[in-house]
Amino acid sequence: MTHQRLRLSGGMEVSFLIAGEPSKPALLLLHGTPNTARMFEGVISPLAQAAYVIAPDLPGFGESDVLSNVSFAALGVAIAELLDKLSIGPRYVYLHDWGAPVGFHVAMQAPEQVLGLIVQNANAHRTGHGPGWAATKAFWADPSPENEKATTAHLTLEGTRETYVTGVPPELAAQIPAEHWEEDWRAMNLPGRMDVQRALIKDYANYVAQFDAIAEYLACRQPPALMLWGRHDPYFDIAEVLSWMQDLPKMEAHIFDTGHLLLETHAAAAVPLMLDFIGATHRESESKHA
Repeated sequence: MTHQRLRLSGGMEVSFLIAGEPSKPALLLLHGTPNTARMFEGVISPLAQAAYVIAPDLPGFGESDVLSNVSFAALGVAIAELLDKLSIGPRYVYLHDWGAPVGFHVAMQAPEQVLGLIVQNANAHRTGHGPGWAATKAFWADPSPENEKATTAHLTLEGTRETYVTGVPPELAAQIPAEHWEEDWRAMNLPGRMDVQRALIKDYANYVAQFDAIAEYLACRQPPALMLWGRHDPYFDIAEVLSWMQDLPKMEAHIFDTGHLLLETHAAAAVPLMLDFIGATHRESESKHA
């Protein structure tokens, strides 16, 4: 695994982790908020047994530069350009949290290049929006200073910690190093990063408006899919699991007794499932094109 940087056409630089042989099928790992590519450090090397793994810091996160105009579409354009510059062809796309809007942009821009989806606590249906979304929905309807304050109240060190530990069984939560959320909080406080957080909270409404188009993509393309889901996710309701499975009836689903950041507690169980999924679907794809 190596850490690299690449300058895109607009002048900004994207930081990313990469591992494996380019001859293998690519696997694009997309983190959410408030995380960075660091969330995948423990799984990149083992996944590189089966794939050419690319894990970028999304623009405005980690060590990647901030875009001049922040939106999920703009993040998707940047990651698509990164893949082009790295000459990445057919790929698996790992969707998680805010990485889902970015991943869908990449997938729907070049659907013929998608070998499969790995869905890890990623929302693509209105069923995923439980009561905890009330403040955000109020902000989308009326972006007043008061509503913005309410929907960004989690942008604190404690709110960052809660992303890691909420819903996680206490014995497992105690094993998550505090350095993980402390590092996320440090990166979030770099110049311009809080503005990125606020802009994407607002822009997520535009992602929700694309749910029907995403449903059509899934229905028409039926990409092979593996679900890894932390059942106690405080952000995405467990009903989201059934919505995904209705869209993709052949999806293989595994539900874990943990929270939003499943890899923090269940990486050892998740990696073999991902390796099996990549191996089986890649063999099937190759046999079809033989």
